[in-house]
Amino acid sequence: MGFTDILTDAGLTVLNNWLQTRSYIVAAPAYAPTQADVATFKALQSAPDAAKYPHAARWYKHIATFEDEFATLSGDAAKPYTAYGPEVAEVTLNPAKAPAADEDDDAEGLFDSDSEEEDAEAVKAREERLKAYREKKAAKPKTIAKSIVTLDVKPWDDETDMAALEESVRGIEKDGLVWGGSKLVAVGFGIKKLQINLVVEDEKISLDELQEEISEFEDYVQSSDIVAMQKL
Repeated sequence: MGFTDILTDAGLTVLNNWLQTRSYIVAAPAYAPTQADVATFKALQSAPDAAKYPHAARWYKHIATFEDEFATLSGDAAKPYTAYGPEVAEVTLNPAKAPAADEDDDAEGLFDSDSEEEDAEAVKAREERLKAYREKKAAKPKTIAKSIVTLDVKPWDDETDMAALEESVRGIEKDGLVWGGSKLVAVGFGIKKLQINLVVEDEKISLDELQEEISEFEDYVQSSDIVAMQKL
């Protein structure tokens, strides 16, 4: 039972058919991706051909948006992707060769005259739940990525006014930039460099651009270097 080798055309066909009326590999209580989707996503290794497997490709693209959250998704992370999917009896790669269904079979009625209406209702309900989930996800506060940086600012010589140099550097004000503590570090021949800490929001501050601005204080600054950087 379950999916077979989904790296083959046959396996991808089963997966594509399975996802034709589903947004996720299993119907979780909260109608959200689970470890079943993670296991299947990782097994694929790359996106399916959208021309040949449109439903699998659509699902793959959607699950890819959750990659940073894979470890937090519900479900058993130890289960392989083969633990999910249709029963063997449901998998028909060539309908022309499929045996006729027994009248007493448990699947009786799946393809009767009411199935189209039931499928439409299921799709509508699924889309409504999916819309609610996306709205909830969009409303979730986004984590702001920050880094703490240690910057060395080197003067021209031992006669450079280091107080004025530091004042100029700290005078750079930007949204997402906070200056921290600093000290003067001897580099030899009576010359001292300014070593200063700063916290930056990664999406807002370009360190290259910041260093370019510092280099514009030509009366004081010879060069600057990033000597340490750590994510907060």
